[in-house]
Amino acid sequence: MLETESVRLDKWLWAARFFKTRKLAADAVSGGKVHVNNQRVKPGKEVKPGTNLSISKDGFDWQITITALTSQRRGAKEAVLLYEETPESLAKRQQQQIFQREQRELMPFNGPPQKPNKKDRRLIHRFKQI
Repeated sequence: MLETESVRLDKWLWAARFFKTRKLAADAVSGGKVHVNNQRVKPGKEVKPGTNLSISKDGFDWQITITALTSQRRGAKEAVLLYEETPESLAKRQQQQIFQREQRELMPFNGPPQKPNKKDRRLIHRFKQI
């Protein structure tokens, strides 16, 4: 981990692997999906260890506290060491994952839509000409 006093929020979110690119991280912060100490901020906000973040992404919510800083993206095992998630947040997120998994199982998946065959194309042409 890099020993610095503070780092930009969008850079830290990217380095901690919450977002694939800094642009996506900056857009999320600007769009109000990331709050620092329960307040909306700009992507250039400097964060320090001990800062509380709330992150909403893909229907999931994280409540985390920054424990370490880095401005370089590392492996996932190292990225997990940059923050500590609250137990309530972890339990809620696991419930959300279970709920989404159950919803996917209930919804039938018929595959991608099929290309119309010759008979279907004739019916479509006949319908459009009327």
